[in-house]
Amino acid sequence: MAQGALLVKKRITVFCGSSTGKDPRYLSQAAALGTLLAERGFGLVYGGARYGTMGAVADAALAAGGEVIGVIPRHFIGGEAPHRDITQLQVVADMHVRKARMAQLSQGFIALPGGAGTLEELFEVWTWAHLGMHSKPIGLLDANGYYRLLLRFADHMVAEGFLHQQSRDRVHVDADPVALLEKILAELEPAVHHPIPAARSLKSPAVSGVL
Repeated sequence: MAQGALLVKKRITVFCGSSTGKDPRYLSQAAALGTLLAERGFGLVYGGARYGTMGAVADAALAAGGEVIGVIPRHFIGGEAPHRDITQLQVVADMHVRKARMAQLSQGFIALPGGAGTLEELFEVWTWAHLGMHSKPIGLLDANGYYRLLLRFADHMVAEGFLHQQSRDRVHVDADPVALLEKILAELEPAVHHPIPAARSLKSPAVSGVL
């Protein structure tokens, strides 16, 4: 271990949406995952907003006594988006830095149902894994069969020779948060990182500034 490095606290990055979706199961499954992560001793890393499935997973993790770290781009800070009651809110320069920071802070990734932003985050970490840039597990919480068509298309990419089966299999899928987390846990590897640097406070010691 390099001098000055610390053992990583167990954390999972959850990609999720700023909307709630039309089916109440999207919110209930997001909350179930937040509770489960906290009960299993995992910190939650997410996009830092207070609404949608983002707010649901964060609020549930907090209610269960878990650590919640939000990473949010600077241009969202002026509005009502930031969740200012979480353990720590890290403010970063832009969306690119946000994704890199969320990846740095955690040992695995789970995507909840969400929109274009959620898919973009999912596909980026999936691509990084395909390129050998990380070996962290990736999961899809397929609440209400939300990702069924995406998974069929992934199989189509394999059939047409544009995606290796090994890369397709990197993504674990389950409709049950407990079963999905078990698949993620089976692949987790220990890692190290350097301490999070101190930064400008926006509200309280729980809110970090631009990294």
